[in-house]
Amino acid sequence: MNRFAVIMAGGGGTRFWPLSRQNKPKQLLNLSGNDIMINDTILRYENVISIENTIIVTNKSQVSLLEDILLEQITRDNILKEPVGKNTAACILYAALYLHKKYDDCVMVVLPSDHYITNEESYRAVLEKACQLAEKTDNLVTIGIKPSFPSTGYGYINFNKNKLQNEAFEVNEFVEKPSFEKAKQYLSSGDYLWNSGMFLWRTSKIIECFQRYLPRLYKNMMHAYEDIGTDREQEAIAEVYPQLQNISIDYGILERSDDVIVIPGDFGWNDVGSWDALGGIFSPDDEGNIVKAKHIGVGTKNSIIFGNGRLIATIGIDNLIIAETGDAILVCPKDKAQDVKIIVDILKEKGMSDYV
Repeated sequence: MNRFAVIMAGGGGTRFWPLSRQNKPKQLLNLSGNDIMINDTILRYENVISIENTIIVTNKSQVSLLEDILLEQITRDNILKEPVGKNTAACILYAALYLHKKYDDCVMVVLPSDHYITNEESYRAVLEKACQLAEKTDNLVTIGIKPSFPSTGYGYINFNKNKLQNEAFEVNEFVEKPSFEKAKQYLSSGDYLWNSGMFLWRTSKIIECFQRYLPRLYKNMMHAYEDIGTDREQEAIAEVYPQLQNISIDYGILERSDDVIVIPGDFGWNDVGSWDALGGIFSPDDEGNIVKAKHIGVGTKNSIIFGNGRLIATIGIDNLIIAETGDAILVCPKDKAQDVKIIVDILKEKGMSDYV
């Protein structure tokens, strides 16, 4: 059975503001020093999924830049353009219908575009196992990450350690980002994994799930089905997309289905969701700082300092994030890194679109 990777790349990466912007979001930035994040994502699954079998779903406003910097092996016709963002359920159904119409039933591997993984060999081994499960079972397969600390920035998957099914575990429920106390309980129980946002299934199975659990979204998308893969595709998608529900695949389907199984993974995963996550990519210096800037510091500890050319001088600071990009500067405590997206919301409200 053919395997295809579907990469969700339409987000704005708001928690990485001011570096990540709508016209050049996080997935199109080089944060690791290797390549832009979406290219790193693609190269990572080589030998499990053919690189040529890559489908990318992105916002139409980002397509031009994406086409310029995307790996040459990716056919530009495989870039699906969303006229507006409608969360993960809509983009997954769009890709599933595109694949099913063009290739009949196949394995669809849904991947975020902006993760960082240190142990790629272990990652590929888990991904291969998950692909095989999706091929030979009627399950919705997800990859959960063994938690290494009580994170409040990740969602969690509660799984049944006593119910091993097809070399994976039955999922009890998906849990939203918890408080610190709850996260500590999850970690100590051993019954929870981080929700990586990586999902695998056959196209026929996920389309059937949309019919059952999200019938209104399915019905609206089917108005464009006959035009998918034709010259009218973009016109048809533009007509139906504004009517689609804004709902995540987690809420819409995975939390409702009894067919979800999870494979635990432990391969140095980091979703690089916000500035404080850079510690998963770069080792701090002797003072606990991660510095990617022209910087002079006195008494500066446990901070993240990112610059775009200008000198940043710090005195007596601790546990701060300082990010400078030429037209904007962010300063916030590290424990408030998740709140950076609030600044982006305020900028939108004030009509300051040049900074978004």
